[in-house]
Amino acid sequence: MLPKIEAFFDNVTCTVTYVVYDEDCGHAVVIDPVLDYDPKSGRTATRGADKVIAFLRTKSLTLDWILETHVHADHLSSACYIKQHATGRIAIGENIRTVQGVFKRIFNLEPEFALDGSQFDHLLAEGEVFRFGKLEANALFVPGHTPADMAYQIGDAVFVGDTIFMPDVGSARCDFPGGDAHMLYRSVRKLLALPAQTRLFMCHDYPPAGRGPQWETTVGQQRDSNIHLRDSVSEGDFVNMRTARDKTLEMPVLMLPSVEVNIRAGALPPAENNGISYLKIPVNAL
Repeated sequence: MLPKIEAFFDNVTCTVTYVVYDEDCGHAVVIDPVLDYDPKSGRTATRGADKVIAFLRTKSLTLDWILETHVHADHLSSACYIKQHATGRIAIGENIRTVQGVFKRIFNLEPEFALDGSQFDHLLAEGEVFRFGKLEANALFVPGHTPADMAYQIGDAVFVGDTIFMPDVGSARCDFPGGDAHMLYRSVRKLLALPAQTRLFMCHDYPPAGRGPQWETTVGQQRDSNIHLRDSVSEGDFVNMRTARDKTLEMPVLMLPSVEVNIRAGALPPAENNGISYLKIPVNAL
């Protein structure tokens, strides 16, 4: 059975959230949901998440899973909010523990913050298969952008997270803690070994001048024309290009608030004795 897919593009963070489902009145997963966040005021909002929830209700869908492809550095996750309003179990790759260990030190988080991934409802292993309704999903371990990235194969579609982008944009950066360009190259080759007609759905699109946002391509199109990872590009050439390019990139605007929330499965830090949650900004630490 082929999945039905509804995409929601967030113009602020250039993130694509997906609802993947088997049929109307059936079962669904949500992949990479976004929480609106204003860095000037520190205020959150749920405009994007509410659109996702409204779609689930319009289609009378039962939400079984909320899947994160990785700990995002460019947007806060609305996984907790969606779980509160539409149920579903929050899942991420089991290597989240490694990422939590790195950032607990950087943010000097509260001693009670656990490094076992228990903030999430389920940790997915490489090759783990899980079902929702009439559909089956396969978790694929694709590290490189971070050490904990996962992609999700559902029918003829793969949701690739931050591995590759549209062919005219290229590939994800590898300079975050635990990132590795060699690993990313091998992860992408793993994805591109799938049949040429396999549909690939991006986590982001940063469209060049002259076109609007796009997020669907195929294995064949990527192998033929991805500017960073087409078949003619060797691992050494990719690593040299990616390493040089990453040195020119600025830190994502929302990296510090995003990571601190996303290692908590989209929950804000515990409120302090005045009832307010605070996000930390480590100075000269990154």
